[in-house]
Amino acid sequence: MAKASKKPARSRAAPKLAKVGRGELLTLLDFVRYAVSRFVEAKLTFAHGTTDPVAEAAFLVCEALHLHPDQFESFAHARVTAAEAKTLLDLIHKRVTTRKPTAYLVNKIYMRGLPFYVDERVIVPRSFIGELLDSHFGGDGEAGSLIDDPTAVEHVLDLCTGSGCLAILGAYHFPNAMVDAVDISKGALEVAARNVGEHGLDERITLHRGDLFAPLGANKYDLIITNPPYVDAEGMAALPPECRAEPKLAFDGGLDGLDVVRRILHEAPNHLTPDGGLLCEIGRGRELVDEAFPELPLLWLDTEDSEGEVFWIAAADLG
Repeated sequence: MAKASKKPARSRAAPKLAKVGRGELLTLLDFVRYAVSRFVEAKLTFAHGTTDPVAEAAFLVCEALHLHPDQFESFAHARVTAAEAKTLLDLIHKRVTTRKPTAYLVNKIYMRGLPFYVDERVIVPRSFIGELLDSHFGGDGEAGSLIDDPTAVEHVLDLCTGSGCLAILGAYHFPNAMVDAVDISKGALEVAARNVGEHGLDERITLHRGDLFAPLGANKYDLIITNPPYVDAEGMAALPPECRAEPKLAFDGGLDGLDVVRRILHEAPNHLTPDGGLLCEIGRGRELVDEAFPELPLLWLDTEDSEGEVFWIAAADLG
């Protein structure tokens, strides 16, 4: 008897969206409501500049219509044209069926109110460091300030710069500083160069391709900021589809998530001025970091949306 052939395994089909009739959705608010319903129905993940389906839907609609997010309320009840409606429905469909972050679909993300270009060559920026620059590096004698005078900062380093957003925020925050930004990815540096140019900071920010401190020689800095890869092996295996659309290199921190962080802490003392310091984001790995470096007096900082996911250590305490 001939053997029965096995049926090929079926791949999981992408969700299909019901067709929307002409004129059923009229205003910006209509499209936001429709998008929210579809996003919730598809069980999407929100961790790329927005934290919930409503914020994501409003961001998608505004960017597609060339409106700043702050303008949504002013135009919420305005009607869209037929061509705009098609664009919006296409984007909503892509967000649901591809599971790519909206930031990639519209090539835009905002940090601290500033726009940045992004695509699949870089992780979608969502670092807490931008907020901490405002809250803990303001000077003026306020309590909790880690650098007394931002205008006295002359040299800043952004390790693992990705899109260049933190380097750019650093340049704005420390107006007299020259900023070096390093990444190992050629594609990421191409995106960073575009953002640096669009913000008019070519003369103050220098991009370097290389592995952490390797391309910097003996340069020393008043401040090192970094949002390095810190996802452990278990976390890498559980990444949602949205995160799998991003560069693996930007996430993978090795077995326990600390491979890159260990190297940064080991090498940073050679690249800090005596009064300088290191600001490093580590996600939810505080317990592991504290266990790995019990001798270091790490200061863990909170933001509006995080608790103990970024640490600061002064150069004098690094040895």
